[in-house]
Amino acid sequence: MLVGDRGKYVGMIVGVFFSALIITQQLSIFVGILSRTYGFLSDTRLADIWVMDPKVQFIDDIKPLQDTQLLRVRGVEGVAWAVPLYKGLLKARLTDGLFQTCNVIGIDDATLIGGPAIMLQGKVSDLRQSDGVIVDEVGAKTKLAKKPTRPGEAPQPLQIGDLLELNDHRAVVVGIARVSRTFQSQPVVYTTYNRATVFAPRERKLLSMIMLKAKPGEDVQTLIERIKKKTGLAAYTREEFETLTVRYFLKNTGIPINFGIAVLLGFLVGTAIAGQTFYSFTIDNIRYFGTLKAMGASNGVLLRMIVLQALIVGVIGYGLGVGLASFTFFLSKHSELAFRMPWQLLCISAGAVTLIVVISAVISVRKVMKLEPAIVFKS
Repeated sequence: MLVGDRGKYVGMIVGVFFSALIITQQLSIFVGILSRTYGFLSDTRLADIWVMDPKVQFIDDIKPLQDTQLLRVRGVEGVAWAVPLYKGLLKARLTDGLFQTCNVIGIDDATLIGGPAIMLQGKVSDLRQSDGVIVDEVGAKTKLAKKPTRPGEAPQPLQIGDLLELNDHRAVVVGIARVSRTFQSQPVVYTTYNRATVFAPRERKLLSMIMLKAKPGEDVQTLIERIKKKTGLAAYTREEFETLTVRYFLKNTGIPINFGIAVLLGFLVGTAIAGQTFYSFTIDNIRYFGTLKAMGASNGVLLRMIVLQALIVGVIGYGLGVGLASFTFFLSKHSELAFRMPWQLLCISAGAVTLIVVISAVISVRKVMKLEPAIVFKS
């Protein structure tokens, strides 16, 4: 009965397919954009606790601290080590005279804790060379790339040994790293903390944050409360800092509303197409349902038939939709498109598709439940 009318069968699958595709794709882009807001935290996993000014609202909301705060944090009982971190936006002057804003990260000179985990060229220790900086792979190939020597040629990616000018200071590329994309897709430049404070405009306070490790056996939450009490600063675990950042963007930007509307439209379109087509399919086959009822089939049996038909359509449509969304992710993983598909998102889209097929089945079930078997014998 389900596959007898190929047109309606395909129409129902297409409705569920588009819903699954739109919902999964839009939610994946939404999650991808939010994950870029805390990409630096995802790359920097060695520290247990991040310490900063209490009024910091998200990772890029830098409110500098006095350098003496680092000594106060190091003096708290239970701290194994604590290192400074500079994070700020500086203008880089390129070889063609143009300027590009870069996300400059200054890590501890002695330990180099906080440096990029994946080095494609060079080593993190090369930052100890004079004026050394490490540039992220994407920035080196795109926004910081050298102007082509001949018209029509592609820009030349930065290589080890190339020069940059950061805030009128000379910088030498000593490495290329692979890091997470930033929310604003700015190039990321790593250097040492002291060198970063030289690159930065002169200010009374330049210490952005403090990263620290708890001693073995020390409870992290207890240490956080101890730091807050003794220094008056805010302290978060990496997960808490990520949550703080995400909440800021959810509350203060239009990202949730924009993507929420797209997901809602996908749900409504799928419900309308699948529901209308499934109802039409039921009406066209009403005589067969009447025959089964006249032969003694109960309403429960007919209900299970309709639910099974709806589930078959839902599973096929969901599989095709999620499959195409995953293929889109595969094609775009090296592009500017932010795309992330955790398993929780697949569960959400599966729940939305299930709700669509349930609504479609309910619309059709009411007609079958009220069906009189005598309709079979009418002309």
